[in-house]
Amino acid sequence: MPLVILALGIVLLFFLIVKVKLNSFLSLILVCILLAFGEGLPIDKIFPTIQKGLGSTLGGLTIVVGFGAILGKLMADSGGAQRIATTLINMFGRQNVKWAVCLTGFIVGIALFYEIGFVLLIPLVFTIAVAADIPLLEVGIPMAAALSVTHGFLPPHPGPTAISVIFNADIGKTLIYGLIIGIPTVIISGPLLYNTVKDIKTEIPEGLHNDKNFTDEEMPSFLSSILTALTPVILMAISAVGKMMGIPKDAPVMHIFNFIGDPSVALTISIIVAFYTFGYARGKTTKEIMETSEKAILTVAMILFIVGAGGALKQVLIDSGVGNYIGSLVMGANLSPLLLAWIIAAVIRIAVGSATVAALTAGGIVAPLIPMTGVSPELMVLAVGAGSVIFSPPNDPGFWLFKEFFGLTVKQTVRTWCAVETAIAVCGLIGVEVLNLFI
Repeated sequence: MPLVILALGIVLLFFLIVKVKLNSFLSLILVCILLAFGEGLPIDKIFPTIQKGLGSTLGGLTIVVGFGAILGKLMADSGGAQRIATTLINMFGRQNVKWAVCLTGFIVGIALFYEIGFVLLIPLVFTIAVAADIPLLEVGIPMAAALSVTHGFLPPHPGPTAISVIFNADIGKTLIYGLIIGIPTVIISGPLLYNTVKDIKTEIPEGLHNDKNFTDEEMPSFLSSILTALTPVILMAISAVGKMMGIPKDAPVMHIFNFIGDPSVALTISIIVAFYTFGYARGKTTKEIMETSEKAILTVAMILFIVGAGGALKQVLIDSGVGNYIGSLVMGANLSPLLLAWIIAAVIRIAVGSATVAALTAGGIVAPLIPMTGVSPELMVLAVGAGSVIFSPPNDPGFWLFKEFFGLTVKQTVRTWCAVETAIAVCGLIGVEVLNLFI
């Protein structure tokens, strides 16, 4: 009976988001209330449980998401992202330009949300395709694939970061494992997958190639841009490597590594650096930098609410005992918890469309399995992240974003963008299962 109630709750969530078009945050909260009541949670415990889950999730996430958005916005507005792209393209040459764009998307995507990164890089994709006289999708697919991989696998993106908080996973290790899996995944789903759709010819949609490009003098240097963009990744990786090398926890150097490697501290240090490299060094005033920061926060406000609601769902399932019930069934089913997490996230993704909602909902459902099965919480984060990006159905805004900017038909979008997302999901699952053999 608990699973039937849970299934009805998830169906209701799908209905509210897809059919009623109710805001995802409101839908999640409403479903939390009904699930808590249906699963037998005392009525006076329902809202305290929701508040507990929402607060515990946002408590470890607000700074990361907010400061990550500020870093990305500063990088975009200063021309830093364009500098990274143009420099790498010059290094790789026109013949290998798709690899340069792929690497650009991977680097820039670490600091930017998918939609922001896509809109930011699409003018460069158009410019490169025209200047190098190559098919638009030859550079478009690698760029989109790289952005999607970083969105699904790598902190400090809200999805993997939020699931790391829910699973109590080490974010530094999640980043390291995500890079190990993400690099071959983006190669397969980007530059290599393009070879299967070479027959699709498309033109730049009229009116979309008039975006302003920064002049060389307006942009910061390549070294400054790339070091600033990668500052949070470097700091978190230092902490993770220290732990993997077996440095004693009470060693003074490990205390320092743990401090700078904490996602909140790493992002705080990063935006301080960005205030100078992407702000003051570019001649911007404090007022201009703060205006940019405020705009960035506004873009992620609703994302934070949705993430918090996902944490509330997790808490309802735990406090009502549904998590333990699911765990006992899985233990008897002899099914890999990594595969189960991937399947649940994939099903929700196809039904709802939103990768973030899919990841957080699946995270709440499978979180209790981690202590029961002993599986690596970091790999569970990546399994959920991989499943949450599969296929990209038409109810995913990313589907139409890709279709319209590349001037594709629905059928062509399925052959290209949906194929890219499915390849990422499958490669991610294979990657976590392989890593699980060695961890």
